[in-house]
Amino acid sequence: MSRSKSGSNARRKEQKLFRRSKGFWGAHNNVKKVAKQAVLHALDHSYKDRRIRSREFRRLWIARINAACRISEMSYSVFMFGLKKAGVDLNRKVLADIAIKDPQAFADIVAVARKEVA
Repeated sequence: MSRSKSGSNARRKEQKLFRRSKGFWGAHNNVKKVAKQAVLHALDHSYKDRRIRSREFRRLWIARINAACRISEMSYSVFMFGLKKAGVDLNRKVLADIAIKDPQAFADIVAVARKEVA
């Protein structure tokens, strides 16, 4: 039986690694052993940071909604409670967008929440 060599597969795997490490600093993009470690760390961080990004956006939206509520002399927690009781089903992303782009519409939403709480 003839010997099977893996040269083309190994080269393809190496090219894939170097494509992923393109733009990395120093030897992290052109030395195989270092690039492999750098790519593995980068993949770990990208997974973790996607979750962190979603948390940070939620915090940002809550801060924006709270600031807009305070203008109408209402706290964030009371506002959200009023919306839930009123059956208004808008998420925080949409509420924050409305608070920034259309303050008058947000004031109307606050009035709906206030009516339910009072």
